[in-house]
Amino acid sequence: MSEQRFKLHPVSAVVDFVKGLKDLIIPFLILFFANGFNVNFNPGDGSFWSNLVPIGILLLVILVGLINGIIKWWTFVYWFEEEELRVEYGLLVKKKRYIPFDRIQSFNYKEGIFHRLFGLVQVMVETAGSTNGKPEVILTAITKEAANKIELVTRKRNLEKQEIELRDESVVPVESTPKTARIIHKMNIKDLIILATTSSSMGVVIAGVAAVLSQFAEFIPFDWIFEEVSHFIKFGFVIVSLAIFVSFLFTWVVAVVITFINYYDFTVIEENERLTITRGLLEKKRVTIPLNRIQAIKIVENPLRQMFGFASVAVESASGGFGGEEKKITLFPLIGKKNLSNPLQDLFPQFEWQPTLTKPPKRAKHFFYRIDFIWLLPAIALCTYFWFPYGMLSVLIFIPVILIGLWQFKTTGFAINHNQLTIRYRIFSRVTFIVERKRIQALESRQSYFQKRKKITSLQVTVMSGLTGAKAKAPNLENGAAEDIMNWFEKPSM
Repeated sequence: MSEQRFKLHPVSAVVDFVKGLKDLIIPFLILFFANGFNVNFNPGDGSFWSNLVPIGILLLVILVGLINGIIKWWTFVYWFEEEELRVEYGLLVKKKRYIPFDRIQSFNYKEGIFHRLFGLVQVMVETAGSTNGKPEVILTAITKEAANKIELVTRKRNLEKQEIELRDESVVPVESTPKTARIIHKMNIKDLIILATTSSSMGVVIAGVAAVLSQFAEFIPFDWIFEEVSHFIKFGFVIVSLAIFVSFLFTWVVAVVITFINYYDFTVIEENERLTITRGLLEKKRVTIPLNRIQAIKIVENPLRQMFGFASVAVESASGGFGGEEKKITLFPLIGKKNLSNPLQDLFPQFEWQPTLTKPPKRAKHFFYRIDFIWLLPAIALCTYFWFPYGMLSVLIFIPVILIGLWQFKTTGFAINHNQLTIRYRIFSRVTFIVERKRIQALESRQSYFQKRKKITSLQVTVMSGLTGAKAKAPNLENGAAEDIMNWFEKPSM
């Protein structure tokens, strides 16, 4: 095979530099806030030199980051040799990585603003051993033609190797026509608006505004604002309500814009036993998931979406996600429950999507909320002591805690269907966790002293996803039901 060596595009130096700057934002803000926003450049003031030192350090770090980006681009080369994709980079310390073609599972792509300006793409190479949240190799910036060539060479060599193995085993290969790509799911503008309205984006916007305001609290004239608000309230209920409505409308618009940028043109395509997910407006991303690398499926319904009949679907995958760090990949960010069964049944025909669940026994009901009393009682006692008598009203918090516990009790359940285990539970959102027996890495039973007295056991399932794995818990089940699950897991897969 040709040993021609290929280099990254020079833009990769800029991309690495900008990425380094992004990593410096939080430390810089911490330093800035810790200094009380005081940046004085008056040489006659003694604080001038004390301000100059951290700024000089910051500029030095930025310069080092720029030089590091240039060195990485200058030394980074990749080539194909002996059925491997080989990578080498580094100036003082040479780093080499050889990846056999048959170990490569998928190529994930990302197009940031700099990439799109020059028609480039970032390629993340995922292998069968990429389970720690990071891709095996990242090609920061190469042309789309070069990216296609890497993928074509990999597929070609893998096919040639399969044909050689078949000939060696004297097996006549059966000719089959390649499957055409088909769109499984595509989000439109209406879906994006509903997604933003029913997701946590609005809460993130409000929290972000609150965080920024808290940093500038000492500069905000609260007395003047309070006086103005007091005058404003005198205008009447209608005006105040209108102002609150405008505030929430602004928050909603910002949340919609954020969602639109992140999930624009969200499309799921199935082709040749692989799922390809693309999304993004400013930064286009594409991730490929081999179906045989999917470990479990999670159907999540937050209370608002559950009320209106919507859900989101994520897959726990042994492959990397967008950016190589998220192992739970969103398959359907938003989909109507009535439209959910058909695409899931089409992609995963081995699963039963409407199982009959076995519920916890009635005697387990109080186990869903009484553990919260352990930390609530001291909090209520402190509130009562410091703010008596109004602090006694804190006892009312028991009411929502009990109601949430009863809600969790009614949600919890499990079902066994041949080689499939389904677990449903909730903290606030209802989660349906579906997994095949062969994908389960660990099945653990837990029983406290009080559960033992009531003949109740909790189970936890772990599948391979990231460093710690993905977990699902079926709390407070009947002892016999828990034993059935354990016995089912110990049996060999059919």
